[in-house]
This record gives sequence, structure tokens and C-alpha cells, in this order.
Amino acid sequence: MTASSGSVSLREISADTVRAIIALSVADSQKGFVAPNATSLAQALFAPEAWYRAIYLGEEPVGFVMLEDQSLRPEPPLQPEIGVWRLMIDARFQGRGIGRKALQLVIAHAQAKGLFKTLALSYVPGPGCPEPFYLDLGFRHTGRMDGNEVVLEIPLDSNTPIAGKEDRP
Repeated sequence: MTASSGSVSLREISADTVRAIIALSVADSQKGFVAPNATSLAQALFAPEAWYRAIYLGEEPVGFVMLEDQSLRPEPPLQPEIGVWRLMIDARFQGRGIGRKALQLVIAHAQAKGLFKTLALSYVPGPGCPEPFYLDLGFRHTGRMDGNEVVLEIPLDSNTPIAGKEDRP
């Protein structure tokens, strides 16, 4: 099933679905690029700015996304920022356009809040890293690093297309 043959959605994680989300995993060659979902969920418990969702294809959980949304803090800054902390698609579902659709939904979510100028994300550089995927969606280099990670961002103004480039089959 591809993203075009099933609906991609972002859903809250519940006690009934958490085990399925924790069981999702990237390919062994990608494990250096993203933390396991169990680690991400544990971190979210102690971060009031964490906004996280399971990624579904139809009725099947296929991935996980977590944002740092500073507007969720008990005392948000005057100019809150938002960024993708984690994005993962299970190895069995990669290459089907699901990550693209999920990130488009994240961009739409951030735009709809009307609070942010950009959506940032970062990645660990190296062979097989997701840089081409992010650039294809319209993210651009900022010239900044976050530790050993390269920081990219996309503007969230009304002129920014949510879809990025046209979807491919």
C-alpha cells in the first residue's frame, strides 16, 4: 500500500496503541539517525513542549513524529519556535511517500497555529541520511549546527505550499 492508496494521518497515542508504536523501527542502517520510539516517548513525559503523534496509513501504525513546540510550555516565550524532534517511518513502510505526507501534515499543523515563522529540523549527516528527502520537501540549510546535527528550516508564511514538490507515485 502506498500513501496514495491509503490515507496518512497523525493520531494521538493511547494506552491501547503505545505498544504498536514502540514496536516500529527503522532499518538497522538508519538506527544512528533516529532514537527508538520508546526513548522518544519517555523524553516526551518530561518535556511540556513535546507534541507527538503516531503516523498511520489507513488503520495501520507506520511511524512516529515528535515536535518541540515552545508555545506549549507553561510560560511560552514571546516568539515561540517549533521544530521536528523526531520523525520515523518503520522500515517496512519506507519508500511509499508516507514520510512525505506525514511531514506535510506536520507543516500544515505548524502553519495552522499561526505562531511560528519557520519549522526547523535537524539530521545527522552521513551516508543514507535524510537530507535529500528534507530538501525535496522545501527545507533549506540555515548554516547552523545543533551539536553534530545539521539544522534545516522551512518558512511557514502563507506563500509556503504545504505539499512541497508534487507527490510522486
